[in-house]
Amino acid sequence: MSTPARLLITMDDLETAVRANGALEGAGHHTTLLAPVDDWRAELRRARPDLLVVTGGGTESRAQALIRAAQDSEVGVLVLEEGMDVAAEVARKIERRELQRRTGIAGESAAIQELLVRIEQMAPVSSTVLVQGESGTGKELVAKAIHDLSLRRGKPFIAVNCAALPESLLESELFGHEKGAFTGAAERRLGRFELADGGTIFLDEIGEIPESVQVKLLRVLESRTFFRVGGIAPIKVDVRVVAATNRSLRDEVGLGRFRDDLYYRLNVLSLYLPPLRERREDVPLLVRRFIQEFSAAHDRSFRGITADAMQKLVSAPWPGNVRQLRNLIESMVVLAPGNEIRASDIPADILEGAGRMLPVPIAGIGGNGQVSTQELEFILRSLMDLRLQVEELRRKIDDGPQRVQVIDVTDTHPVAEIQLDGADEDSGLGPQASGPILYRAGMTMADVERAAIEAALREHTGNRRKAAEVLGIGERTLYRKLKQYGLG
Repeated sequence: MSTPARLLITMDDLETAVRANGALEGAGHHTTLLAPVDDWRAELRRARPDLLVVTGGGTESRAQALIRAAQDSEVGVLVLEEGMDVAAEVARKIERRELQRRTGIAGESAAIQELLVRIEQMAPVSSTVLVQGESGTGKELVAKAIHDLSLRRGKPFIAVNCAALPESLLESELFGHEKGAFTGAAERRLGRFELADGGTIFLDEIGEIPESVQVKLLRVLESRTFFRVGGIAPIKVDVRVVAATNRSLRDEVGLGRFRDDLYYRLNVLSLYLPPLRERREDVPLLVRRFIQEFSAAHDRSFRGITADAMQKLVSAPWPGNVRQLRNLIESMVVLAPGNEIRASDIPADILEGAGRMLPVPIAGIGGNGQVSTQELEFILRSLMDLRLQVEELRRKIDDGPQRVQVIDVTDTHPVAEIQLDGADEDSGLGPQASGPILYRAGMTMADVERAAIEAALREHTGNRRKAAEVLGIGERTLYRKLKQYGLG
């Protein structure tokens, strides 16, 4: 039986609600039924449920709006669908929320839920993990979650910011040194790898390490042995390595700045953390959580945030991601003149995204030789999209050519056979997506692609990770396609 939870069940559909209530009570949960005429906001505040179960054509957006009006960031939402095993789905939701509570990874977006699934899959093994994402997305939080959910959780978790250490100190910091190894080495010092023995070492900003250290790191990953600086005896360690980067290491390899053999050693398992602007639906939850956190930390009675202020925060570009949002909320909780955050309290540079996207001189552009904030943001986003497309294109070329058979539903004979040579980014169909796809007169290639995506999602009951696997595309590409076709 799953952990007992407090559940509110809406009675928009009375028969479904009664049936769900019986199943959930039988599973040991504490349930309360909500009639359409009940004051849901008052009941949410009174019962403080773990989960709101919505029946009868209710929508998750409506439920989330009610939760926001009750100023509660911790209530989950489950919209019942026909044929759903309600007890199993509630258990899954509760387990996922418990995982979020343990790891501190907050968010109800599909991207964050998929990330949690991947963390659960990767945590029990000892393979090296490469975490990729922009600065401020929470890469160290993910590394800590992998450690805390693994069998190594009783052993040390050692974090190293490779970008914060000069080359002259990085090798000694990682591997330690012997007494007299260099000027100032007055005694033997253990390095981070030795200190992490039996546990996990987190190497943040791995793309910043110089080539001389890359060679030594490769040796550790291959043989689990290293030498202290100035030492002659090999030291063996049992350490799991989780590395993180805010840049494309594959691009760095292509530019000759990162060893390809080290890249492949690091990229055994990989995770991608989406920037906050790609999961804006998580902003209200994060804002409310940070308000609660800092109100308690600074012993301030704080009512919350107005609706128009919240909308402005949801729409902001957030170049610094969750870290930037967290710092902003702390400053506003401390400095806001009232006991709630209003739209007028939000600094203009936050709304414009000027924190990291200031105009820079570029010869030949504009009358004054400068690029505006908006122009630079557009350029940076375009370059990011182009990089993702190039990576996807390269992967498809590596997978080799495939054929997709298109069948006319009025004839059941092949009317076309489309060659997918891996260089067609627009098609999005990968090597495992071969097979018959129903064709009707007038259908475009986009229609065929949409049909393939819908079929894969139906086959795997909406599991986007599995759908991406059978389609042979990356999860990021699938998310982009879902948004493009209005399927998300």
